[in-house]
Amino acid sequence: MNQAVSHLDDSTQQNAALVEQAAVTAKRPAKRAVVLEEAVRLFTVAGPKATA
Repeated sequence: MNQAVSHLDDSTQQNAALVEQAAVTAKRPAKRAVVLEEAVRLFTVAGPKATA
């Protein structure tokens, strides 16, 4: 019984670490998009603004 509980605890800890890693990885594209947007703001193009 103790072995089963220990195995379950180990699995839970591994899953928690994977979830945390996935959350960090998911935030990276958003951060990069902000950096890219800030860099692009430096450029201006002559002519009328485009509408979407």
